[in-house]
Amino acid sequence: MKNALWFVVGLAGGFVAAHLVNKDPRGHELLAEVDARISEFTDRIADAYHEQEAQIAGLVESAKVAAGDAAGRAADIASDVTDRTVAAASDAASALADAASDAAAAAGDSVKGAAKNVADKLSD
Repeated sequence: MKNALWFVVGLAGGFVAAHLVNKDPRGHELLAEVDARISEFTDRIADAYHEQEAQIAGLVESAKVAAGDAAGRAADIASDVTDRTVAAASDAASALADAASDAAAAAGDSVKGAAKNVADKLSD
């Protein structure tokens, strides 16, 4: 509590001293110079902040573009893989159908040959 009281007394004393210094023309000039320096400092800090903010915004935009490009390339690759897989499956199905047709024809020929042999043996 004591520290808070001293803080308030110090603030009040500072305001009184600044008011008295400001009444004197030399003190007024000194305070105006201090105010100008503080304003210059805060302007420099604000400019640096805005510059850094713009730089970060540029980096974020670059990252967004790069991510979009990567996603586009990934979609293209996935599409190519899908197309190739469908084509390979279609080719495999056609080859399987041809093999089944050939096997059925061969089986039919074998059955016809066997039937003819049985018919010939029965007729003998």
